[in-house]
Amino acid sequence: MMEYLLELKNWLFTLGEDHGVNPLFLACLYLTSKVFFFTFLGLVLKNLRAKKPVTFLLLFACASFSVPYIYIIIFGYNISIWIYLFIAVVYSYGAYSIWKKVTTKPVVAEAPVK
Repeated sequence: MMEYLLELKNWLFTLGEDHGVNPLFLACLYLTSKVFFFTFLGLVLKNLRAKKPVTFLLLFACASFSVPYIYIIIFGYNISIWIYLFIAVVYSYGAYSIWKKVTTKPVVAEAPVK
């Protein structure tokens, strides 16, 4: 089992060298960006319920969502076109899911009558 993990690590670092992207840095960017994304999205929902402005929070959520992909686009080279297509699909789906979460009203269950 250890040989497979070592082989996977070597393959990932070889890919990183071939394309100019550090896999560990990319993984850290990806994980931290998702934490910030969901944090800002939660703040957006909280402000929507309180009828407060959400523009900057949405911008921060979008920016945090985009960080790892921007890193690949800026610093990566010799990257296949399907990677760029995948990034476009991720952006499109992210925008769609944010729109759906922000525009849907929560269903409030009615309390039972005593």
